[in-house]
Amino acid sequence: MKNKKNLECPVEITLSLIQNKWKILILRELLNGKKRFGEIKKSLSPISQKVLTQNLREMEEDKMIIRKVFAEIPPKVEYSLTELGFSLKPILDAMYSWGENYKTKG
Repeated sequence: MKNKKNLECPVEITLSLIQNKWKILILRELLNGKKRFGEIKKSLSPISQKVLTQNLREMEEDKMIIRKVFAEIPPKVEYSLTELGFSLKPILDAMYSWGENYKTKG
């Protein structure tokens, strides 16, 4: 895929960053604060471990989330939103409102 910053259309840039339902749902979960891998996986059931890991890695690479590893046994890893990731909140809020409206009128 092209470098996301080289895309011309701002809508296309946004879609390239939140391109699937899992990324949007991961954002939704992290808007409420830091979460561990298992907490995210449980809330997004039936997502597979492989798909969740892949999406988290891509989101970290895109600077939307931060992965913090604690030097403990067993290892502890927490995920949280960056400022960039949190800036997508108005988009998710609009999606929530639209979905609520659709549910009541649909």
